[in-house]
Amino acid sequence: MPINTTLTRLALGSAVMLTAMGSAQAQDDDVKIGFIVKQPEQAWFINEQRAATERGEELGFSVVRLGGRDGQEVLSAIDNLYSQGAQGFVICPPDVRLGPAIMNRANQYDMKVITVDDQFVDSSGEPLEGVPHLGMSGTKIGLQVGEAIAAEMEARGWDPQEVGALRITNNELPTAVERTDGATQALLEWGFPEDNIFDAPQQSTDTSGAFSAASPVLSQRGDFEHWIIYALNEESVLGGVRATEQYGLAADNVIGVGINGSGAAFAEFSRDNPTGFHGTVAVSSTMHGRQTAEDLYHWITEGEEPPANTETSGTLMTRDNWQDVRQELGL
Repeated sequence: MPINTTLTRLALGSAVMLTAMGSAQAQDDDVKIGFIVKQPEQAWFINEQRAATERGEELGFSVVRLGGRDGQEVLSAIDNLYSQGAQGFVICPPDVRLGPAIMNRANQYDMKVITVDDQFVDSSGEPLEGVPHLGMSGTKIGLQVGEAIAAEMEARGWDPQEVGALRITNNELPTAVERTDGATQALLEWGFPEDNIFDAPQQSTDTSGAFSAASPVLSQRGDFEHWIIYALNEESVLGGVRATEQYGLAADNVIGVGINGSGAAFAEFSRDNPTGFHGTVAVSSTMHGRQTAEDLYHWITEGEEPPANTETSGTLMTRDNWQDVRQELGL
């Protein structure tokens, strides 16, 4: 074969290879994912979406941040993502029972899905198979809350028989049930009387919803001078604390411990005078955002499916150590 012909073929082969490599690189560069959260105004989700965006900038993919406060808004968000060419999305759903409907829409568009914080369930209430999830172990986090409350009661010398427990509940959300059940378990094992635990069902998982739920319970149980408060998250615990303040209880008669480690807790710890909000079990929303976005990116570009279920742990954050914990967890 003439040398010129050989060189021509080699050149053509190299060009084809370079073109293929360029196309693959372009495909990676064009990766776009969505990050849908149920309450985009909450500090936890703000941090989570921001961290996902920053990870995208580091690895070379873009993140579209959207809110999904109800089922219709989530489906509209998915349509929006499809129209923008997104190949998948991370979601914290407004209702975990919406999983099958959300996955049906995602599958129509051939989108990959990872859930964060709250996990999809099927019609029987079991985790929906085939959807990777990253979140906290609700029970373990709840146990940490209960143990922290028990330790503080013991440090203050409180007689548990004379303490009321305000358990702010949301039985529609499995994650919430796991957390409050875990805290209750730890308290009962410590010796707290079950008859002193009073439920306050909340309509919304925020401070105002918890305030509305807690106020009538406190009014009906005026025989307790000391109160402990636990719930799904720190916003709800803060709602309970605000209710005790309106009721006239002094801060040193209240021990509230939340879950998350967000701006709501930071603001409370920064107050000149301590309140009944004793602490929160901090979990890195930053890590949740970064990790799920990265996992989805690798799944899209390399076919590397994330683990079925990844659980993270928490660290007790109080007025004394919140700055150190915040720095350690990157909050």
